[in-house]
Amino acid sequence: MEQDTIAAISTPLGEGAIAIVRLSGDEALEIANHVFSHKNLTDVTSHTIHYGTLVEPETADKVEEVMVSVMKAPKTFTREDIVEINCHGGMVSVNRVLQLVLRHGARLAEPGEFTKRAFLNGRIDLSQAEAVMDLIRSKTDRAMSLALKQMDGRLSQLIRDLRQQLIETVAHVEVNIDYPEYDDVEEMTNELLKQRAQYVKGEVQSLLRTAKQGKILREGIGTAIIGKPNVGKSSLMNILAHDDKAIVTEIPGTTRDVIEEYVNVRGVPLRLIDTAGIRETEDIVEKIGVERSRQALQDADLILLVLNGNEPLTEEDRALFEAARDLDVIVIVNKTDLEQQINMDDVNEVAQGAPVITTSLIEEQGIDELEQAIADTFFDGEVDQGDLTYVSNVRHIQLLEQAQDALNDALESLEMDMPLDLVQIDITRTWELLGEIIGEDVSDSLIDQLFSQFCLGK
Repeated sequence: MEQDTIAAISTPLGEGAIAIVRLSGDEALEIANHVFSHKNLTDVTSHTIHYGTLVEPETADKVEEVMVSVMKAPKTFTREDIVEINCHGGMVSVNRVLQLVLRHGARLAEPGEFTKRAFLNGRIDLSQAEAVMDLIRSKTDRAMSLALKQMDGRLSQLIRDLRQQLIETVAHVEVNIDYPEYDDVEEMTNELLKQRAQYVKGEVQSLLRTAKQGKILREGIGTAIIGKPNVGKSSLMNILAHDDKAIVTEIPGTTRDVIEEYVNVRGVPLRLIDTAGIRETEDIVEKIGVERSRQALQDADLILLVLNGNEPLTEEDRALFEAARDLDVIVIVNKTDLEQQINMDDVNEVAQGAPVITTSLIEEQGIDELEQAIADTFFDGEVDQGDLTYVSNVRHIQLLEQAQDALNDALESLEMDMPLDLVQIDITRTWELLGEIIGEDVSDSLIDQLFSQFCLGK
């Protein structure tokens, strides 16, 4: 299938030592060779790099000093000819190179179009393509390891094995339908259907059991830090982020808005949200911040509720506990370096079984205990990275849940001695749903939507 040649900047924009403009397509070599001096790129060996200059062919004006990598199809990421032009980093330099190749026959790539071509040309399947973006967006080493395993095809191979089991089962059903006079075939087919459906259901359930951990590793835990003004919320964020992200003063109401930062807690990404102190105020700006804090509270997966250990529990504190009811909460009693005036029995009573950690954030005490409590809340203390095949993508999780429902319907029909052709419908439906995960049965519109979320140049 012949396609036009695409080009895009594949490195982040900004100042740097090197920037890369990538071309892919049937005319990638010809376009690059047309603007490259010193050597004929169409004659060079594949997977080699060459020094030279880029020039404007009509005027012979020098555009850039470059190193050009040549990779010929089919042993490339897109299975098309690929040229990567390494130029000096900088907005002006890299844009001049991009505009040069666009003027001479290339088209600006759409977001994710390189990876989309890798999928369409059979280089990777859809789940592996989605793992490419997960790899780029990884916030921790564990999230990156998860994406790498999916890129390697671990999930894809498991899905293919399950689909093979199902298609063989459907073939047995077809034999029974075509030759109904053989009673022993029907008996064998019923038993085989039940065994295969139960086996595939067990594998699907195993994948779904990893979904919570996988989704958290992929997307992070939305974590809201709440509490009255001046209890240490901003200090907690700065300590977890290992940076002064939030202004810390003794003046109540210093934090006027919601501040977000990704932090790494024992390999688990937290999307940390430092909220404005939730209190009644007449300050218009602070009032907007308080309302945003209340919204952040509703959207969070985890609440870090900070109390001041230097004063008794107040009605405002109790109201915060009530607002966070039915959510995962870790209670932090701060300022233990000062005289303790809070009654811990009262704290434990309103916490209703939630973990309670005491800290002195000014002296950075109690942080290890807090990080352990976070890990315990979501992963029973640690993340299993062994040989588990994780599923983390929301689309995959939804398809697996639908596949599980279809298998339940098939097993229920078998228990009721329903005709095999009706059971076959649910088995076939399961096969189709699993195929959508790896892109075997998926619409063009879904493909376009998925790849539109990729960054330009990937």
